[in-house]
Amino acid sequence: GIAVLNTPEGNNITTAEHAIALLVSLARHIPQATASMKGGAWEKTRFTGTELYNRTLGVIGIGNIGRIVAQRAQGLGMRVIAYDPHIAPEVAAKLDVELVSFDDLLARADAITVHVPKTKDTTGMLGRDAFSKTREGVLIINAARGGIVDEAALLDALNAGRVGGAALDVFEKEPPPSNYALVMHPRVICTPHLGASTEQAQLNVSVAIAEQVRDYLLQGLVRNAVNVPSVSAEVLDQIRPYVLLGEKLGRFQGQLCPGAIDEIEIEYAGEVAELRVAAITIAVLKGLLESVSDRVNMVNAPVVAQERGIKVVESKASRPRDFASTITTRVRSSVDRLIAGAIFHGGQPRIVRIDDFMLEVIPEGPTLLLHNHDRPGVVGTVGTILGEEGINIARMQLALVRERGEAAMLVNVDQRPDERVMERLRNLPNMIAAQLVEL
Repeated sequence: GIAVLNTPEGNNITTAEHAIALLVSLARHIPQATASMKGGAWEKTRFTGTELYNRTLGVIGIGNIGRIVAQRAQGLGMRVIAYDPHIAPEVAAKLDVELVSFDDLLARADAITVHVPKTKDTTGMLGRDAFSKTREGVLIINAARGGIVDEAALLDALNAGRVGGAALDVFEKEPPPSNYALVMHPRVICTPHLGASTEQAQLNVSVAIAEQVRDYLLQGLVRNAVNVPSVSAEVLDQIRPYVLLGEKLGRFQGQLCPGAIDEIEIEYAGEVAELRVAAITIAVLKGLLESVSDRVNMVNAPVVAQERGIKVVESKASRPRDFASTITTRVRSSVDRLIAGAIFHGGQPRIVRIDDFMLEVIPEGPTLLLHNHDRPGVVGTVGTILGEEGINIARMQLALVRERGEAAMLVNVDQRPDERVMERLRNLPNMIAAQLVEL
């Protein structure tokens, strides 16, 4: 196989500095004033700016880049608040950053800067509804990913005076069309995706790549690999099925967790407990964190977990009752959850337990997890709704906890249900919860 190496930290400072540069330039109208002077004018009163000292900066996402932005803004004397449902309050407190809800950030911030990956949950998160809740005249900065800010909604908010100005380094379509209304707006400043474009960042990345290739070729050492754990080929062959299973378990947990994770416990039982499980644990963390970071991989997953204040507990147990080996993950957050898996014949991973429900599920593709009261007709109604919506059921597994009168269904489907379909399922009379995971 081919090791694909990554240099994830090489441009963090450069990108954060660019966001701060955009913020300062926006607040003081520097690009507009420069253009005015180059045109021969001297318009002091036209470009009266806004002082940043003692103002409130709202940072959406305080991962590697977001926390550098927060520190730089604090150096300017700004108050920093942040929204990040996946960061523990203790981590934010160490940064002297107040962790707040999304709506609270919108209501309090004088300027908002975005530092989250583009996912299905963050796409359009700064849209019409969000802008309706901001302070009048708020400044918007996006040096993260195009599409996190809804550009049509931003243009309307600028025209209505709700947003005082915007500084954009990224766009939904790059490059944007010529004479693009948002780019041409007088209160918008923009750059052509320059966040990582400094000589120092490019040098840092180049040196890091050269060092990693040298270590791999001369010593067999894999650092910052995207696609392989840092283990020998012999050990990798032994643990490969469990690495795949661990990543699936983590991905399942990550998509079900409603907020910040306090702790994850990973228990290895049976034959797998005799193997070197470090790479499996990393795979679990990678899957767990994929829903909150588009930069997590088999190398940096433990660091990302630590940065987010997630305690990782690893344990081993004797042979399980029903399988040669099991991996059990227990996530502790506002809602605790247990998900366990095993390897079946041919190295095929299976989910064998979710909380108190025992089942055997192939973890692949869009999967519905339905929790309902054990009443007649629920399964049929679910099938009817999916059929009406043109969604084909590939596989279905049922489980029952008779003492509580509760049941669970895991339904593998061929098409991803949209939110409207999920609401139909959630509104069924005997449905307790309906969730969608993509494996």
